[in-house]
Amino acid sequence: MVPLIGTPQELSHQVSLIRGVAKKVFSEMGTSLSYKVGTMIEIPRAALVADEIAKEAEFFSFGTNDLTQMTFGYSRDDVGKFLPIYLSKGILQNDPFEVLDQKGVGQLIKIATERGRAARPSLKVGICGEHGGEPSSVAFFAEAGLDYVSCSPFRVPIARLAAAQVAA
Repeated sequence: MVPLIGTPQELSHQVSLIRGVAKKVFSEMGTSLSYKVGTMIEIPRAALVADEIAKEAEFFSFGTNDLTQMTFGYSRDDVGKFLPIYLSKGILQNDPFEVLDQKGVGQLIKIATERGRAARPSLKVGICGEHGGEPSSVAFFAEAGLDYVSCSPFRVPIARLAAAQVAA
């Protein structure tokens, strides 16, 4: 999985390197195995050109923490200084690093998923990040057609319960 891709050319370059190294290692070891090369979608631009990126990527994993940071333009290092004020004054309804911003970040996820699958119908799509363990976010990901969520270990029970509720 290649992180922080912004252009299809970046991914193409990395895929060539990965496949070249894998071929060399397989040859040296006298073996081979099946593997997929995909990318993190963490930059808004990548979401918008997902159809082009999907020509090289066999899967997308949305890095929702970084995608949120880059979409809002918030530094996670500094957000703690002003986010409580934004929440108390109603500027934001939720902490966007805890509850997915469905109107902004969520729309980028939907756009990228639709465009990526239009270019590569077999594309596997999921997320990794804290949003994968937040119930309303998990419901959104299911509605958007994502294949999986991943989250930190302490959030797994919540994610499983949320996924079961969505499936019911």
